[in-house]
Amino acid sequence: MTPALDPRTAKLLPWIVAIAFFMQMLDGTILNTALPSMASSLNESPLRMQSVVIAYLLTVALLIPASGWIADHFGTRRVFFSAILLFSIGSFLCAESSTLGMLVASRVVQGIGGALMVPVGRLVILRAYPRSELVDVLSFVTLPGMVGPLVGPTLGGWLVEYASWHWIFLINIPVGIIGCIATWKYLPDMRSPDQSRFDILGFCLFGAAMVLISISLEGLGELHLAHARVMLLLLGGLACLAAYWLHAARQEHPIFSLTLFHTHTYAVGILGNVFARLGSGAMPFLMPLLLQIGLGFSPSTAGMTMIPTAIFAMFAKALARRLIERFGYRKLLTVNTLLLGALIASFATVGADTPYPFLLAQLAVFGAVNSLQFTAMNTVTLIDLSEADTSSGNSLLSVVMQLSVSLGVAAAAALLQGFVSEYNRPDPFQVLSSFHYTFLCVGVMSILAAAIFLQLSPNAGSVGIVKEHATGEM
Repeated sequence: MTPALDPRTAKLLPWIVAIAFFMQMLDGTILNTALPSMASSLNESPLRMQSVVIAYLLTVALLIPASGWIADHFGTRRVFFSAILLFSIGSFLCAESSTLGMLVASRVVQGIGGALMVPVGRLVILRAYPRSELVDVLSFVTLPGMVGPLVGPTLGGWLVEYASWHWIFLINIPVGIIGCIATWKYLPDMRSPDQSRFDILGFCLFGAAMVLISISLEGLGELHLAHARVMLLLLGGLACLAAYWLHAARQEHPIFSLTLFHTHTYAVGILGNVFARLGSGAMPFLMPLLLQIGLGFSPSTAGMTMIPTAIFAMFAKALARRLIERFGYRKLLTVNTLLLGALIASFATVGADTPYPFLLAQLAVFGAVNSLQFTAMNTVTLIDLSEADTSSGNSLLSVVMQLSVSLGVAAAAALLQGFVSEYNRPDPFQVLSSFHYTFLCVGVMSILAAAIFLQLSPNAGSVGIVKEHATGEM
């Protein structure tokens, strides 16, 4: 039964969740720009600073699977408040760190909060609003997650250049204080009536799988691990995942029930998220590099160039519900995925002679299509889940989103490095050509994901709404 919200809470709740989303997504991209400055300040080698990123990533990957159970047992208000508080405390400790070890430990504290913020925030939205409003509300709260990766690198560079790297973390604190106050005052306190025991073995198996797979994906990109080590980590992660699958099949209350995939829209949505997000996840990594390395833009100019992407993403969010109601999830997601892949591939035509207004228009259209893709994918994945499966299904979606973005960045980095390495001493034209080939490959990978959304039925996503009206739930 969806709880009734008073009008003031109904208006403020999406803002509270959106702020938390923005804090986490901004933090995930703002840090990379500041790593060299942080290394100099801490008297460390820049090569060791990647542990600051990995510590956060692995903490999030490990704890997200438990987020649904924690929220169900301790209540969404208490858990969401604690998540923002821990993230803010971790941010303060990061800013005060004087050694690399202290910084890594502080990032773990941040990661604990970050692992709970996004899945628990989305869970609140799923339970607080009727399914008929889900598209509009999720469109609003997920928009900051798209804007964060776009403005993060530019804001990080500006703070490092004109202030210090400490402000990358300190800017989270006032936002966190506002978020904590608003959460305690307005966030509904929801919990599941089913107080099942925590599946410790399942959590260990699934958590180990996520950590090993995450390290292997990072090993292909940022960590530059030998391919043999990457394969061993990946195989180890897949083995743990297979063990979890067998374990979950005979458990009454596993972390993620296999019955989730009996809901057809959920199964298609999860698989579609994995493969369609390869291109979307790669773009925040590839575009700044193309603009700065391939085209010679300054960091500030590159950041300003990305603004149309964020602006038109906002416009597309406002149109999402009407488009879904007009065309349905199956037709919209199939066509939009094809268009998204084609747009990513179209950046292979960008060169030094590309008119700047044309480039801005290209980025604007990509922002709108990418925004619509996120909204439709996330909503169709969750909309038909029963109330009993909402918590578990939402947590698994968060895991998939985390891994698919990492996979997209790793794939793009490996492709780009592979094309560049074909030249002994690549000149600027050859470097730009390597970017072009990479965009083509990533675009084709995204286009292939359209075949997954074709498996949706023509009336996909209508079950939850029909059920809601039939039972009178509001």
